[in-house]
Amino acid sequence: MATPSIRGRSAFLGGCVLSLPAYAHTGTGLAGGFLAGFAHPLSGADHLLAMVSVGLWGAFLGRPLVHLLPVVFPAMMVGGAMLGMFGAPLPSVESGIALSVLVLGLCIALAWRAPAWAAVAVVALFALFHGYAHGRELPAAADPVGYSSGFVLATGLLHVAGIALGLLCAQPVGKLVARGIGASIGVAGLCFLLKAVS
Repeated sequence: MATPSIRGRSAFLGGCVLSLPAYAHTGTGLAGGFLAGFAHPLSGADHLLAMVSVGLWGAFLGRPLVHLLPVVFPAMMVGGAMLGMFGAPLPSVESGIALSVLVLGLCIALAWRAPAWAAVAVVALFALFHGYAHGRELPAAADPVGYSSGFVLATGLLHVAGIALGLLCAQPVGKLVARGIGASIGVAGLCFLLKAVS
């Protein structure tokens, strides 16, 4: 009886994810402040899934990465945002964002116990792409500081949601569920990547 329930929940989750807009990075000149920034990461499945994946993979890897990855990502995202604000070139931004969802999903699905340096490098690299996309939007926003604050807070909460999901999946059966979630995220990332390159 438990298996159909898990499958049903997975199908529901997949349907919810696929019904979301694919990209959180399609608009420029965003108006507003804190609330607009807070809502923005929640409005695109690519950003949402990448943030949850960082927390989920960190929970799977354990200490110190469960704490380190959710700090590295926003820090590097700020660096990427500065590159975007100053117009520094960064090729294939949307492909890089889509690839982040694919790779992070696969890291979870394959239960890759990466060494700390490799996990940090993967997360830091993808954070640059996410930050860059939003950095291009910030200069035209009505309140860049408020918008950035809301955006970083929402990103942090998505990391925490991923960590909580990972901790709920700490039991052996739960680990299989977490790997299944990772596989679903990876498939979504592949779809995003195909859209980005087409």
